[in-house]
Amino acid sequence: MTASRALPGPHASTLDLGGRTALVTGAAGGIGRACVLRLAAAGAKVRAVDRDDAGLQALTEQSAGLPGSVEPHVLDLTDLDAAEAAAAGTDVLVNNAGLQLVRPIEEFPPDVFHTVLTVMLEAPFRLIRGALPHMYGQGWGRIVNISSVHGLRASAYKAAYVAAKHGLEGLSKTAALEGASHGVTSNCVNPAYVRTPLVEKQLADQARAHGIPEERVLSEVMLQDSAVKRLIEPEEVAEAVAYLCSPQASFMTGTSLVLDGGWSAH
Repeated sequence: MTASRALPGPHASTLDLGGRTALVTGAAGGIGRACVLRLAAAGAKVRAVDRDDAGLQALTEQSAGLPGSVEPHVLDLTDLDAAEAAAAGTDVLVNNAGLQLVRPIEEFPPDVFHTVLTVMLEAPFRLIRGALPHMYGQGWGRIVNISSVHGLRASAYKAAYVAAKHGLEGLSKTAALEGASHGVTSNCVNPAYVRTPLVEKQLADQARAHGIPEERVLSEVMLQDSAVKRLIEPEEVAEAVAYLCSPQASFMTGTSLVLDGGWSAH
């Protein structure tokens, strides 16, 4: 009878990314900022990618004193060649950048649809493509795609966002299947509404689309399907990202870690 392997001790979940390089997109605010700080706190050298130069500088200052470091990288992800190049040599890739527009399909501007798909689906493909050679070469890598409950469920008036997140789910699973034999995992994290500027900016659009006052949007639209009646904090999402980078999650790949407050339990 084969002896069973010893289980990790109670303190084995402490994340140590010393010597690792991570890249986080959409790093200047919200979930991205929280992920940068969490990975830097674990000792990683983090490439913080965003087009917001001032936001990146503020983030760099905020990270002072953490075990790891933050390297600001100003980049517009619609520059796909530059995005792929930026990912070279990374051990951990967090595809987080996103944008949102709430409109009925017949009123949805085609150019915005194209931009959303470029930033939220094509850019992650290029970033993964740029990161994999190094990950494969060392036999270890972690790809974490910040998806959404909208990667699993649709909502009216969000054609581009829902399409991009559903596509990201498929891309993540494909990367997981291809990367498994190389020690590379790929997973999605799927939060419901997070307390971020992206969500706050939706209030007026949602009110207009649904024909209700802004103050009713949070309870009647955003949190209607959630059993837990609050927004998620960015730091909670960052902890899920950290878990997927830990040794304890090495068998977890090709799946979605859902943080939706019970939304998808309906």
